[in-house]
Amino acid sequence: MSNIPAATAGAKMLFLIKRKPATSREELVAHWFANHMPGVIESQQQNKAANRLHAWRYIATLFDADKSGLHPWDGIAQLWWDRPLPKPQQPFGDPARDTFQAKAEPYWPWATREYVVMDADLPAAPNTLNEPFPMTRSGFLKITFLVAARDGIDHDAFFKHWLEVHVPNVTSVMQQVGGTRYVVSHSLQPADETFAGMAELYFPDADGWRQYRQTIQPDGMEAYAADQGTLVLRAHTEMVGIP
Repeated sequence: MSNIPAATAGAKMLFLIKRKPATSREELVAHWFANHMPGVIESQQQNKAANRLHAWRYIATLFDADKSGLHPWDGIAQLWWDRPLPKPQQPFGDPARDTFQAKAEPYWPWATREYVVMDADLPAAPNTLNEPFPMTRSGFLKITFLVAARDGIDHDAFFKHWLEVHVPNVTSVMQQVGGTRYVVSHSLQPADETFAGMAELYFPDADGWRQYRQTIQPDGMEAYAADQGTLVLRAHTEMVGIP
């Protein structure tokens, strides 16, 4: 159908990050930005120069605390590749290869297929007083849905409904309330993952998100997505490693 968004080429690899109990939020973010992202950027640049498989885009979202002041997840790294990476035998960070990994719980790659539905430009101006990347950007409210599936559902039917029914519904409301960007990512192997997919909604401010919640109407998504296990996380900052 013509109204179904085209998938981004390749695979979007996601890495959900949670700090260890003894690590503070500030400590994790400092080591992520200063001691981990530069190494990832350098390794991907080296792979590209050698004509090896490499990530051609890299960003990380820093999630806000929830209403109770806790972080179900501290953030998520996103890297775009020409093809999905295989599942390793051990998670990343076991053993730790830098200080960030020493401060974070070990993490697994999550392979997804991305659909960019609304594509507002986000700033990616390189730093001028330090190394160009990584850089940070803010000035928006980002809502991330980590969507869990109900037990026993047909995932193909779920993803078809998501793209053909739910995406147009969300897009219409986003346009009404001034939302700026909307991206959906579907798990390539949903039966093996905690979450069947992810949706990212960007608004200029919290008022847009409030209007969205007041306007959106059910569209049958609830027959596939499980309330229990699904997370709705806010963010105001992204770190950009490869724009």
